[in-house]
Amino acid sequence: MTMAEPPIQWGAEALWQQLRTLLPGLSVEVLERCVSTNSALLERARVEVRPDPENADVLVQRSVESAAFGRRAADIQPCLLVAENQTGGRGRLGRSWQSAPGASLTFSLSTPIARADWSGLSLVVGLALAQALDPHPGATPPRIGLKWPNDLWLMDGPARGRKLGGVLIETVAAGRTRLAVIGVGLNVMPMPDVEANTGFACLNELDPAMTAPAALHRLALPLVQALRRFENEGFAGFAADYAARDLLAGQPVRTTQQGLGEGIARGVDASGALQVQTAAGMVAVTSGEVSVRLQPDAVGGA
Repeated sequence: MTMAEPPIQWGAEALWQQLRTLLPGLSVEVLERCVSTNSALLERARVEVRPDPENADVLVQRSVESAAFGRRAADIQPCLLVAENQTGGRGRLGRSWQSAPGASLTFSLSTPIARADWSGLSLVVGLALAQALDPHPGATPPRIGLKWPNDLWLMDGPARGRKLGGVLIETVAAGRTRLAVIGVGLNVMPMPDVEANTGFACLNELDPAMTAPAALHRLALPLVQALRRFENEGFAGFAADYAARDLLAGQPVRTTQQGLGEGIARGVDASGALQVQTAAGMVAVTSGEVSVRLQPDAVGGA
């Protein structure tokens, strides 16, 4: 008889205590199994919620591992939702995201963002994750690079690397509030039989002792702090730090934008738009319009 795997200890209450000042009304929840954390939070926000004014705050004030801390009646307030096993994770442009219990970190954070212009938000999220997981002195190349607009790569050398994780940001209107649902998927440990033309990288290559809960605790606060800073500064306040990790800068790229085709990536502008130098001049590319793919002789496609 095989021994059952011990439950993963996520420290939901500690996360709630750490984040609640920056995210008033926050709940932290861990599901054993979920199709998609982004989809779950989007559906919750679309339900018409009429909380009792006398009972609109946190309903449960206790820590339950693999369950919830601070579960609310109102689902338009901030929520950090973690799935130990996400069976139908989604990436950008409808791509699937493969994960495995214990070997992956998959979570979504829903929160209102008090800023009219959300341009560059996915770049800010990726940068916050990379800096939290791979702090480095400026004199040394970073191990985690950023591939516009929403991927994290483990760098094996100049213009060479493998995909480590990704970000998917979706929005939903909830009454007068506009919520951002920020989905994150990161490879933590090696996984067999992964089909990826981008190569496969995991956080254990940076830190052999890394676990999914440890990664979440390392990056949750820096992520929320970056979102609050984004509200005040927009992407422009993060542009220099993003440039230091920009995987595409100076590389030949191809896009699906009609009439653009191939060019050389020249960084991003103050709004986070990718700048592509073409025979006809510099063209600004925004997420949602195109997908960008590296040439095969760069880092093996994307």
